[in-house]
Amino acid sequence: MTAIIDYDAGNIKSVEKALQFLGEEVLVTREPEEIRRAERVILPGVGAFGDAMEKLDKYGLIPVIRQTVEEKRPFLGICLGLQLLFESSEESPGEPGLGLLKGRILQIPGGGGLKVPHIGWNSLRFPRPGRLFQGIGEGVYVYFVHSYYLAAEEETVVSAVTEYGVSIHAAVEKDNLFACQFHPEKSSDAGLRILKNFVNLGRERN
Repeated sequence: MTAIIDYDAGNIKSVEKALQFLGEEVLVTREPEEIRRAERVILPGVGAFGDAMEKLDKYGLIPVIRQTVEEKRPFLGICLGLQLLFESSEESPGEPGLGLLKGRILQIPGGGGLKVPHIGWNSLRFPRPGRLFQGIGEGVYVYFVHSYYLAAEEETVVSAVTEYGVSIHAAVEKDNLFACQFHPEKSSDAGLRILKNFVNLGRERN
């Protein structure tokens, strides 16, 4: 069973529907005990960094997120969910993130005819193999909606990169912790394959 963390952020329903389409048992919840019982956990989200951190704190979700990662259960951040895993964001100066990975969230500079927010399809390249991208070829297009992007401190965790005026760390992977700046649930067949790869983690021996 996969738990989707509900903290009043946008885009939760589309993630739930994509997982159900794949035949996955899904629970949308903000109850820490239910999250602790899940095999896998997803932190989706569309919204503001500072507001999201306040909601995670308000609902008492920060300790169970940390526990999930420490226990090596598969954990996936999507869009804002990726950004919250890092240390800070230019969107909310002075508001710390979860700090589970090292790096900062920076504003897309725009200019040169590029619109911000960045909305649309961009291709990925893979600087190193990632379990989320098994069976997916280099150059695959996925769907982005964001005004801020990740600059990870440890490039060894970066599993996918795209270009939009700057080089954007589009996905990361470290042990059981995964995250995508793009929206796999809105990225057609490739996105469904990414989600399927995530829900299959730990089932490889079956």
